[in-house]
Amino acid sequence: MRVGFSCNSGQVLVFFGLFLLVSFFSGCGRSNEELPVMPPATHPLAREYIGYGVVNVSFTHLLDEPGSGGVSRGYIRRGTVVCIIERRQIINRRNNESWVLAEESQEAVNSQGAGVPVQGWLNETTVEIFDNESRAKTASKAMNL
Repeated sequence: MRVGFSCNSGQVLVFFGLFLLVSFFSGCGRSNEELPVMPPATHPLAREYIGYGVVNVSFTHLLDEPGSGGVSRGYIRRGTVVCIIERRQIINRRNNESWVLAEESQEAVNSQGAGVPVQGWLNETTVEIFDNESRAKTASKAMNL
């Protein structure tokens, strides 16, 4: 009497299919907490600027420090091109917020009659950031149409 295991190709495919399904669904049940990607705080001396931004809200205040506790240094309007000097992440009421240190471009300062550019912190949600000034100016023109 001969004892052995015999199976045909259909049984092998069914077994392999079941193995794949079990493997797939066992991986889906995990709830790995994803950590948010946090860009590092950029030191102002690391480089001259990060990029250029265009204000995308009707107007916003430039604050002396990032966060809701900052004091207004002035305001800027929609479509204003600013130079982004620094970026910071802060925790406000257990939520992460991104803030950028912005300086009004010389063009915006001259149009308002002032002689010195104003620096201040803006919530990053109020600014669209571009890697160069020409793209920021093009976006500014499109916003003001």
